[in-house]
Amino acid sequence: MPTLLSAPPSPIQMLDLAAQHAPIQAELEAAWQATLTEAAYIQGPAVQQFAQEVSQYLGGPHVVPCANGTDALQLALMSLRLPPGTEVLVPAFTYVATLEAAAVLGLVPVPVDVRADTFALDPVAAAAACTPRTGAIIAVHLFGQCADLEALRAIAERQGVALIEDNAQAIGATFTTSQGTTWVAGTVGEVGTTSFFPSKNLGGFGDGGALFTRDEARATYLRQLANHGQTRKYHHEHIGLNSRLDTLQAALLRVKLRHLPTWTAARQQVAAQYDAALATIPRIVPPARDGRSTHVFHQYTVQVPDEPGQRAALQQHLAAHKVPSVVYYPQPNHLQPAYAHLGYQAGQFPVAERLCRTVLSLPIHPTLTVDQVSYVGDVLRAWLPV
Repeated sequence: MPTLLSAPPSPIQMLDLAAQHAPIQAELEAAWQATLTEAAYIQGPAVQQFAQEVSQYLGGPHVVPCANGTDALQLALMSLRLPPGTEVLVPAFTYVATLEAAAVLGLVPVPVDVRADTFALDPVAAAAACTPRTGAIIAVHLFGQCADLEALRAIAERQGVALIEDNAQAIGATFTTSQGTTWVAGTVGEVGTTSFFPSKNLGGFGDGGALFTRDEARATYLRQLANHGQTRKYHHEHIGLNSRLDTLQAALLRVKLRHLPTWTAARQQVAAQYDAALATIPRIVPPARDGRSTHVFHQYTVQVPDEPGQRAALQQHLAAHKVPSVVYYPQPNHLQPAYAHLGYQAGQFPVAERLCRTVLSLPIHPTLTVDQVSYVGDVLRAWLPV
């Protein structure tokens, strides 16, 4: 390991929520106090107000708040009324919740390999994986960039199946079609979902989630499903969930939504600075950009050489210089014990499996300073591969 560089100009964190919240502390406290005064903690006025404001931010879809992002995925699938055993195509490289939501409903998650550049669901592989048993395709907008929405929607329409968008990591991203039309991530398929987990670009102070749809009837059904299947209190037409966004979370998220565009721009500036630093480090590959999509950089995920020990060595080098890093995700879901019953083996999804060996996410958040990012760049340049 090379001689340690000077210490970072200030402590670097993967995500610094305290620093992000500090400038808006008074706004957050006012929202908190107003909610305490109203004392309407379940389905209080802030919940519907937040839903309306998110709808405006996303260009007008119906917004259905719920308890968390995993529930949002489950509710989206429930709204399709798919019979047990129906296959749901999912990316082989994603967080487990994408598969989990299908599995708990008795549906069959079918992993599909991803693109080597953007890490998103490969449309060619998705088309090949469709069978007469396929009922839905879940596109995950991973790390802040849209999957190939145009190709995936065309496949879904051709196959007569639903397209669901897992937009937990890319709220506010857009996709421009070959015809020049701009689509907003999460609003293109039958249902879009998101998470307000604290680490997300729009994160709450606990769990939270939402669903998006342009179909008014589906939105009504989703609201019922998320509230015990009720049409009105004590009248249950459907088997549903208890999955409601807390009023306190909605009130605080309303404050943060007002600042989201500024925070997104700050993330993009950090990413551009990382890009410039990595331009001189050929052994570390920066995240690819799909020119049709904007990127909101929930994560800044690089790739290291696919050789034993390389990623661990880089992480140790970063840690020695007080730079955190995280692997999203270290093991593909088709090889997780919980999904062994699906019968997949190592080698079946080579791109996803390689990414699990080579990806590494660097610190990125709106309050990283130019000097901090410059220091991370210096640390990366000083790395000597094993």
